Amino acid sequence: MKLPFRIALILLLALLAELTHAQNIQSIIDQAPNQEAFWAVTVRDESGKVLESLNSEKIIVPASNQKLITTAAFLEYFGSDYRFQTNLYGDGELVGNTWKGNLIFKGSGDPSISGDLYDEDRYHVFRKFLNQLKKEGIEQIDGVLMADVGLFDEQYYPKGWDWYDFSFYYGVQISPLSFNNNAVDLEVFAEGEIGDTPRITWFPDSTDYVNFKNQQVITHPATEYDEYYRRGMGGNQIVLGSSLPRDYYEDESLSIDNPPMFFLDSFKNYLNDNGIIFNGPIAFSNQSFDYDTSKVVASHKSKPLSELVDWINKESDNFYTEMLLKTLSAKAGNQPGSFEHGIKQVRNFIADLGIDTTYVQMNDGSGMAGGNFNKTSILSDMLVKMQNHSEFGAYFNSMSVAGIDGTLAYRMKGTPLYNNFKGKSGFVTGVRTLSGYFEAKSGKNLIVSLATNNFISEKVRPIDAVHEQILMYLYEKY
Repeated sequence: MKLPFRIALILLLALLAELTHAQNIQSIIDQAPNQEAFWAVTVRDESGKVLESLNSEKIIVPASNQKLITTAAFLEYFGSDYRFQTNLYGDGELVGNTWKGNLIFKGSGDPSISGDLYDEDRYHVFRKFLNQLKKEGIEQIDGVLMADVGLFDEQYYPKGWDWYDFSFYYGVQISPLSFNNNAVDLEVFAEGEIGDTPRITWFPDSTDYVNFKNQQVITHPATEYDEYYRRGMGGNQIVLGSSLPRDYYEDESLSIDNPPMFFLDSFKNYLNDNGIIFNGPIAFSNQSFDYDTSKVVASHKSKPLSELVDWINKESDNFYTEMLLKTLSAKAGNQPGSFEHGIKQVRNFIADLGIDTTYVQMNDGSGMAGGNFNKTSILSDMLVKMQNHSEFGAYFNSMSVAGIDGTLAYRMKGTPLYNNFKGKSGFVTGVRTLSGYFEAKSGKNLIVSLATNNFISEKVRPIDAVHEQILMYLYEKY
């Protein structure tokens, strides 16, 4: 017997509703690509009650979800209003318009002496120092430009970072006095004929602090871009070996060696280009110089820590994270800051929140190092507990907003998660993670931590699609 169309439609809709209701997280994962991967999921309500759990107590690699822990500790220790102060001390006197003596920068650990928080004006802070020196009447310097970098120990990299990453902006050296994120910004223009060498420029102002060995080649427009950049260990020669299709444009931030000298060399050039003559030597020390610290000739205060933490979590910035980690160590321990001691302070903080740190293994603050381990149950529990923290407003606001900004700017558009899910993504080879907060269809607030480990493909979009399927399932169910 043939059913009337309306009844058939009702039955079909009921069947679809039943199938949707029958779906669960495991069934979504069972239909996913990358079946070789390990998946873990923990979902809680805002009180902390576990609503969904899959491998929640299994060990996962958190990647940049580790920044959720470290930035919480930074806000706890420093407070969201904290500002870094970098002073330039004068060890000498002004004779006429010439400073007779040394000028000494004391590194404060400020990671933001760059354009990141100053509308991409990378000389913003240098200009402030320059103007203060001119206000003092200084038009020439007869002495040494020096850097006191005793705030940190002499270990430039956290344990577990891969040497391959040391050439790039996400694996730069860490020093308490840093400029332009301790990187040069390269631009490559594949102008000319096939077989020619592309034209290059770089910031700071084509500085000779680095030496580019340009072995790149322009290829046929139909070919694909093939990237190759390497900085030799312990030096500043950077080999460029990329193949670029004709008329292709590429930009890349590449790391430098010896950040204090890079800072001083860049500042010296900036002075000479902007009206203060200085032809003297530059030098730095990991031990504090003997100088009068009351004699400040110029000074700069950073933006509030809330803005730095916002940059860390939205942009997933490793450099800012490790700089703040070592500063935390230096301030908490009254000693040269170290990665290991900074990690100890972070672990102490989450222990004070009531979290068992047995399965929280950290080799760095940012999550890029090998040997970092955690659980989705712990990450989600920390997000729950942070809701009652006095700095939760700054913490929550630092999260990327789905479809709007940060590392989630292009995700979840066209879904109810758009401008709803707020959290942190993470990626290292074979690892994709996502943790955060969102409001379900019913108005219920959910807290989720998702981890996919050990997948083989270099593409993360299929993993992201599954994570978003899980989030949509949770959105509809709760």
